Amino acid sequence: MDNTIVFGASGQLGHCFQHLVERNKIDGIFFPSEAESNILDANALKNIFEIYKPVYIINCAAYTAVDKAEDEPEIALKVNKTGVENLGGLCAEYGSTFIHISTDFVFKGDVSTPRTEESEAAPISVYGQTKLDGEQVIETLLQKYFIVRTGWLYSEYGNNFVKTMLNLGAERDELKVIADQAGTPTYAMDLAACILLIIQSRSTTYGIYHYSNEGIASWYDFAKAIFENVKAKVKVIPVRTDEYVTKAKRPAYSVMDKSKIKTTFNIEIPYWRDSLVTCIKKLKNN
Repeated sequence: MDNTIVFGASGQLGHCFQHLVERNKIDGIFFPSEAESNILDANALKNIFEIYKPVYIINCAAYTAVDKAEDEPEIALKVNKTGVENLGGLCAEYGSTFIHISTDFVFKGDVSTPRTEESEAAPISVYGQTKLDGEQVIETLLQKYFIVRTGWLYSEYGNNFVKTMLNLGAERDELKVIADQAGTPTYAMDLAACILLIIQSRSTTYGIYHYSNEGIASWYDFAKAIFENVKAKVKVIPVRTDEYVTKAKRPAYSVMDKSKIKTTFNIEIPYWRDSLVTCIKKLKNN
């Protein structure tokens, strides 16, 4: 495989890439340490590009603390825009293709039909706005890029909704979970496999793409499915968003249309419940 650098390799998506690379014995994909590849350190990034001469870079690095971003907008903007600008500039200089992970939070979420890549982006949180700012920087700097929007990521790695529910379910008999926000749970291992396929295809059909697992769920549906899978006797109580106050607003409906990525790369996307079963089996084995 062409030399590929994964930035943000310590996060859950980065860990999924490492797992796939090791399991499939894929050569040419490198995971420099956080100290070597801080996307806010222009000199360190320059060294990485000089050493590896990457044909592709995959940017998993991001400020993703949605509520905390409301209190730290400058930091969120540095990571999600300035850091992306640093990478984009080097991709332009070295002729690398930029694969960037973005979010369904770029949408307002006030329309209950799946959002396409052409749908208007209108973020309602600092996190969503800074991620959109990063997208726009890439579009300004480069022609060779794939921006992949996703949402509701979970996996065996890092902190995520599945692991949080399992931990809370081990301590409590009942949990209140929001039932009026709709999206699609996305298994990070499925997303990582899709991105590797994009690289292996050597496609030049650049642009913005949407990827999540198939289907629609609320957080309540998601939590119920988690406990059903582990046969946990936890009562899940549905609540409205206005009963569970958070600093950042979330889209009420952030389901994305995946027609473009399925057609362009001829892929079948797993149903979210099926991928959840796979993830929970792996968690049990671990």
